[in-house]
Amino acid sequence: MSEIDTDSPNAPAIESSIPAEELERLTDDIVAALKTVYDPEIPVDIYELGLIYKVDIADDRQVAVEMTLTTPNCPSAAELPGMVEGAVASVGGVSGVAVNLTFDPPWDQGRMSEEARLTLNLW
Repeated sequence: MSEIDTDSPNAPAIESSIPAEELERLTDDIVAALKTVYDPEIPVDIYELGLIYKVDIADDRQVAVEMTLTTPNCPSAAELPGMVEGAVASVGGVSGVAVNLTFDPPWDQGRMSEEARLTLNLW
């Protein structure tokens, strides 16, 4: 199993039986897919917002995504996990996707990338 560390992308934390080149491609493609998903109320993708806590890629290419929302009462709570599942499932080589929604730890603006802060003018 490999894990995408969202604090330093492309750095698998665990050894994988997936060849390094393939794992790097999968990682890059999964991150790119995650960047196509937007919270309908915020003009920044969920990856740059810091809503993705962890992505695990198992040796059988099953992907587990742990994510959060900006607030437990987020109006998009029903649709965002499905959008994430669909985006990641569309990546070539992924055999399946499971999305786990968590609020531990709660999301805060400190998880946002510089790009997201610039877009939202939060400096």
